[in-house]
Amino acid sequence: MKVLKFGGSSVGSAEAITKVLAIVTESIKNEPTIVVVSAMSGVTDQLLLLAQSASQGNEAYKTIIQNIEQKHLDTVRALLPIQQQSATLSLVKQIINEIEDNCEGLFMLKELSMRMQDKIISYGELLSSKIISAAFAAKGINQKWIDSREVIKTNSNYFNAVVDKELTYKTIQAYFSAPENNKFDLYMAPGFVSSDAEGNTTTLGRGGSDYTGAIYAAALKATALEIWTDVSGMMTADPRMVQNAKEIPQISYQEAMELSHFGAKVIYPPTLQPVMQQNIPVWIKNTFEPTQDRKST
Repeated sequence: MKVLKFGGSSVGSAEAITKVLAIVTESIKNEPTIVVVSAMSGVTDQLLLLAQSASQGNEAYKTIIQNIEQKHLDTVRALLPIQQQSATLSLVKQIINEIEDNCEGLFMLKELSMRMQDKIISYGELLSSKIISAAFAAKGINQKWIDSREVIKTNSNYFNAVVDKELTYKTIQAYFSAPENNKFDLYMAPGFVSSDAEGNTTTLGRGGSDYTGAIYAAALKATALEIWTDVSGMMTADPRMVQNAKEIPQISYQEAMELSHFGAKVIYPPTLQPVMQQNIPVWIKNTFEPTQDRKST
């Protein structure tokens, strides 16, 4: 089993998702693969703004919902053959209806709890993973969508939940050992999302989809965790600020963890501990240069 995680820029458009489909199709030729995806680029920020606007009594929230809906409907229409679009278009509209219902409540109450904020922002990953899962199904790939909220268990520290690793690993292992679940070539999972003991949706913090990938990888002792993004790995400095920043060909877990804690954005700091404990190699690869092997941790 291998785990591939794709960030928001990698699933930010139908064109980008087409590259993801090609990368994953190659991966499943060699071994079963779990694909973890972020929300489409910019969507989490829009959902945060949506929740805040609705709770402040600002009717502009309705326009934000329309924009989110249109972005995802357009993506479905661009990705799927026309004769296979209807079910996924209906699913997107159903999720958008849930968002609208929740926001109407926020608008009436003029109050936004952290629990409700987590619920609202979780929809970005649910939408992207469902759409990409449908795209794989349309290609005839033997795949299944997993609800990460059902297998990743946390405390109730909303927006930055702490994972109960012992329970989560057992839950993931039980899921994949079940006869009805261990027969697929591909498993699609939303990143970032989880749930607490009461079943309320929680999230793992901004950048938490990396962590989701690491949790799946560690629980199943995966052969590797690949983090696909729009850069080619860790660098000696921020290339946006330092012109001659160099790529780091290979780096230890400890060094990578230090860099991430000191501000390197390419990997979310909590990601490394689970894979380090299982000695699982981590590769950072560029979705838009998929033929180039990149950094190993």
